[in-house]
Amino acid sequence: MSSPKIDQYKFGQIVIDGEIHNKDVIILPQRVIAGWWRREGHALHPEDLEAVIEEAPDVLCVGQGAYGRMRVTATAREALKAAGIELVSEDTESACQRYNQMREQRKAAAVLHLTC
Repeated sequence: MSSPKIDQYKFGQIVIDGEIHNKDVIILPQRVIAGWWRREGHALHPEDLEAVIEEAPDVLCVGQGAYGRMRVTATAREALKAAGIELVSEDTESACQRYNQMREQRKAAAVLHLTC
């Protein structure tokens, strides 16, 4: 099975392998976790990334929202570094593009904030 592919992203909506999602998502190499909920809406903490760290991808693309409002905390950065996971963090549209490029050659994951 190939990694899930992002077909389209627009503010508040993402299409992954033909399936529409209207809530934040986690994309792992073999599955999608819909309705991703974080401890703090506009901050990313280590506990928000448990499924990702457990999966141990090579790289994680973080979509910080359409306007980049979700920040990656220092503790989340440290947790990813300790797990040996490379972090790419940018606005969600750019993170979607980067994930799609990386999924072909590497074990990639994405956590995507779909709105602000």
